[in-house]
Amino acid sequence: MFGGKIPTMKLNLALAQIATKLGDVESNLEKHLDYIKQAKSQKSDLLIFPELSLTGYVLQDLVATVAHRPTEDDPIFKHLLKASRDLDLVIGFVDEDDRHRFYIASAYLSGGRVLHVHHKVYLPTYGLFDEGRFFAWGDSIRSFDTRFGRVGLLICEDFWHASPPYLLWLDGADIMLFSSASPGRGLNDKEKLESARWVERVSKAYASMFTSFVAHCNRVGFEDGLLFWGGATVNDPNGELIAHGPYFEEAMTIAELDLNQLRRSRARLPLLRDERTALVQKELDRILSRG
Repeated sequence: MFGGKIPTMKLNLALAQIATKLGDVESNLEKHLDYIKQAKSQKSDLLIFPELSLTGYVLQDLVATVAHRPTEDDPIFKHLLKASRDLDLVIGFVDEDDRHRFYIASAYLSGGRVLHVHHKVYLPTYGLFDEGRFFAWGDSIRSFDTRFGRVGLLICEDFWHASPPYLLWLDGADIMLFSSASPGRGLNDKEKLESARWVERVSKAYASMFTSFVAHCNRVGFEDGLLFWGGATVNDPNGELIAHGPYFEEAMTIAELDLNQLRRSRARLPLLRDERTALVQKELDRILSRG
């Protein structure tokens, strides 16, 4: 649909770091619709919600009861698809496939349609995380075309690994949208959690290395003893921070992305031009062949 078209040169991006109610999809939908209304009033083009924004995070045995499919006949998504007719949306939810496997998912909605669904590839099962007990693993990483250019979605643990952003970059993503339900861990000073510090560092690094826009939307609030810290960020293709949301409170952060910055950054620093993908493939084949 969008292939071959020159993308809009300005993107007004909104990030909604919300507190969700565990297992209460209807209440969370109302909050989504309220933030969508706010984003539209501020002339936003795209609104991003956090990981599992429709359901809450520590679902465990609730997983099957809160699953929804991003279709027009779904009682939840029919409202979100309608809302996406004049505002693109990224929604966090539990997706269920035809064989009743459940995935942590993000859906990109635009023009009343689903452009892409990403299933979380890396499910942490260490420390306080136990996602692998309740969810199936996603098995693909793809970028996709939008009216703003080519975009990629990743969810939390996905971008703790270097390969998913790298694959999105090679697949044409110039805008990477990260969503998370990242709880606060490792308070090492009075201002910032170590988990927040790490995510901000890696977002800046990916934007710099891949000369791409990187936006991150994290949830806030308390749930089952966990504190989620918010702190939405947007970095430009030079790695410069262009927007930062507050910590520990609900907020909508707005950033204007000048998409012409992609050309300026890559003319100055042609990392994409010089990337040797055949070399990467050859060396991966060698490493994997060792068993």
